[in-house]
Amino acid sequence: MTAQDLTMPVSEMNGIGPERAKTLAELGVHTVEDLLFYFPFRYDHYEIKDLSQVAHNEKTTIIGKVHGEPSLSFYGRKKSRLTVRLLVDRYLVKAVWFNQPFAKKQLNVGDEITVTGKWDLHRKTITAAEWKKGRRTGDAIAPVYSVKANVTVKQLRKIIAAAWRQYGRAIPEVLPDSLLKTYRLAARAEAVRAMHFPKNHKEIRLARRRLVYEELLLFQLKMQMFKKIRRERSGGVAMRFKEEDVRRFAAGLPFSLTDAQQRVTQEILQDMCRNQRMNRLLQGDVGSGKTVVAAIALYAAVRAGFQGALMVPTEILAEQHAASLHDLLTPQGVRVAVLTSSVKGNVRKTMMRALESGEIDVVIGTHALIQNEVRFHRLGLAITDEQHRFGVMQRRHLTSKGHSPDVLYMTATPIPRTLALSLYGDMDVSTIDQMPAGRQPIETYWAKPEMFSRVLRFVKREIAHDHQAYVICPLIEESDKLDVQNAIDVHAQIANEFSGTGINVGLLHGRMSADEKEAVMEAFAANRCHVLVSTTVVEVGVDVPNATVMVVYDAERFGLSQLHQLRGRVGRGNAQSYCLLLADPKSENGKQRMRIMTETNDGFRLSEEDLKLRGAGDFFGSAQSGLPAFKLADLNHDYRTLKAAREDAAKLVEQPAFWTDKDYASLRRYLEDSGALQLEKID
Repeated sequence: MTAQDLTMPVSEMNGIGPERAKTLAELGVHTVEDLLFYFPFRYDHYEIKDLSQVAHNEKTTIIGKVHGEPSLSFYGRKKSRLTVRLLVDRYLVKAVWFNQPFAKKQLNVGDEITVTGKWDLHRKTITAAEWKKGRRTGDAIAPVYSVKANVTVKQLRKIIAAAWRQYGRAIPEVLPDSLLKTYRLAARAEAVRAMHFPKNHKEIRLARRRLVYEELLLFQLKMQMFKKIRRERSGGVAMRFKEEDVRRFAAGLPFSLTDAQQRVTQEILQDMCRNQRMNRLLQGDVGSGKTVVAAIALYAAVRAGFQGALMVPTEILAEQHAASLHDLLTPQGVRVAVLTSSVKGNVRKTMMRALESGEIDVVIGTHALIQNEVRFHRLGLAITDEQHRFGVMQRRHLTSKGHSPDVLYMTATPIPRTLALSLYGDMDVSTIDQMPAGRQPIETYWAKPEMFSRVLRFVKREIAHDHQAYVICPLIEESDKLDVQNAIDVHAQIANEFSGTGINVGLLHGRMSADEKEAVMEAFAANRCHVLVSTTVVEVGVDVPNATVMVVYDAERFGLSQLHQLRGRVGRGNAQSYCLLLADPKSENGKQRMRIMTETNDGFRLSEEDLKLRGAGDFFGSAQSGLPAFKLADLNHDYRTLKAAREDAAKLVEQPAFWTDKDYASLRRYLEDSGALQLEKID
């Protein structure tokens, strides 16, 4: 028996015909190895415990004798309750069946029966989920698998048992002895056996611990290999700038840096001084001060004789960043320009020449930066803001404009710790986890849609104090398929409500032209527009310190992270700000999201809760999450294991022994088979 036998198609196993093989293929089971590593998603427990050891509401199994005549009662429409007294050892308990009146004829005084269900400690009652006459035979713990038509859980158990008997001994070990001993992990084959045929709960726990670590180590090994190869082949240029000059620039800013800003700035500057190209993600909550950190990095790059580029997803954001960076950098002699699709004609041609000749030091722009006509004199630092809004190829186009420039990605969407270690396992991650002093927490309230008139009265009071408000809707126009508010109708409703009051109501959505959007935003920024009704086009990059109210219609249709981004559009000035969530969620999940939003302003906590509620695939969108479909690992619960696996993988790929010692042969083979050693597969 060899590992090669595991690659045999399941269709060649006895008892598996074409139809069943087709059904197994739909489950992702094509080979014997797939079958052995197709694990249960839960277990049914049939362990017999003394009732004194069973906790309240715990699922348990009891064996008892029918002690009296069954009592059957009916209530409601076609609902019934069957109660039977059972003598279980020294206890007299009640067993209850709901909506199973036929069971009365099957139960006779003196019958021994086995009942599995939830134990009510206070009423000494078990609510039957399963039962049978006589004593139950079989394993005390039964695996439950995800199945499709043409194969039942019971049939799949038999198929897996047959595969284990015939091929279980061929399962190879992939982890080196050093790691098995360090973490006291079970052997691979033994862990697979325990997942399918456990003797007790402890075996399941130890088997899962072993297999989850293996799964995460292999994934992180690939990520760390990508990181190692990218670093070694990057051919980056060490920037030479005077540290004192950069410190003086930072000290001269109109505000003091937070400790977190100072820490991440130091991490970035150290990267820029190295011979390897920087590949770093900077994440920070809305308003945490990422732009200032980017300004310091750009200043350092220019002082080292390089150019810097900042690419952002929208023209609005480009203009705002340009204004901020112009104020910070121009007094220091740094030449700043902005390039978007709106820059045309001779102005554009002049800018292209200035970029290529080095007359422009820092350029801020949209996708316009990656057009073929754009050439830099000496691009040394490429920054992408809200990097998840760009594709891999778009980000790569920007970096190709220079000779291995340092790369910094920024995001205001806080990423859960587990996703940061997974999605960006091949990158260095810096986190600004501290807000600037003086920021007032935004007060968040959840209201029902029928309270919209009261909300508008509140908005009116804020405007009377010379403040402004956003009203966000999920749709642009009315939809036949979705019963949600749309921006056009809400704009008309609010404009009518405020008619004759001198309050101007603007409308902004994605179908408007760039010029129309710019005109609306300019009016809002200048306080000529007091209420801005918009879709989520304002989610990123609109900075109006005078706005103090964010109203989100049909808030239950948004994820926590998106709601937090929207909330971050207010609270950017000194006045107290408010976020009002209009929502009537029907699901418990939706209600939970609204409650969490009212409890915290911490984007990182919200991102963790969002991951728990929606899962990794929905967090970023399953198509672009970039995460493998783990068989057992759960990123919500296995953070410590993921962190250990990442640290171990990073050490392994840097050890010379890893590339020669036979103890690591299986891990090297995995890297080869996964394509992690092929340079062309690495971005």
